[in-house]
Amino acid sequence: MTDQKRPYRMKRRAELEQATRRRITESAVELHGSLGPARTSMSAVAEHAGVRRSTLYRHFPDEMALFEACTSHWRAANPVPDLASWAAIEDPDERLHVALAELYAFYRSTQRMLENLHRDQAVSAPVAHHFGRFHAYLENARTALMEGRPILVGLPSAGFNRLQCCQAPLSSYSISIPCRSIAAQGETPRGRSRRLLFVPRWAKTDRGTVADSELAGTH
Repeated sequence: MTDQKRPYRMKRRAELEQATRRRITESAVELHGSLGPARTSMSAVAEHAGVRRSTLYRHFPDEMALFEACTSHWRAANPVPDLASWAAIEDPDERLHVALAELYAFYRSTQRMLENLHRDQAVSAPVAHHFGRFHAYLENARTALMEGRPILVGLPSAGFNRLQCCQAPLSSYSISIPCRSIAAQGETPRGRSRRLLFVPRWAKTDRGTVADSELAGTH
């Protein structure tokens, strides 16, 4: 009888361990979203998850291990827009409109976490390491959205190229412009894309040469 019960007990123990690991991961994700990774201690995660510190360290020996689990969990729940689907759209304007619509939705749903990650990447090695992947994603997004677009003319410096022209606006959408302000403005992605995204860092207007942030009317 004892031998027959052993496989069941081992399976049950494994299920409990998996549930504990998931609870710890979810607690860390929640705290990272509300406080930020740099302001979330291992003790705070253990308390939030309702486990002892020793239990937490048995599953995650250090902050990097915990952050890796958090990152995988959060990304699975919040996938970034698919760049391949954008690249399949031949018309550059339509590609841009579709991309901004998807980016709007992504930023609105992940605003607080992204703001915390952006803030903490300068002081947290795990954040800097993993958030670098998001920066790489943005670089690839810029390249995809500039495909098929002509090089802008009339720039004050010959050193500008088509990638640099859209780099600043895309960065603004990713982090600097709060999603709450995007929603509050009541502007559609299609209208915003025409007005903002491909404004160069400096552009000629009837008022002279101005910065792209001034053209866009951003914060």
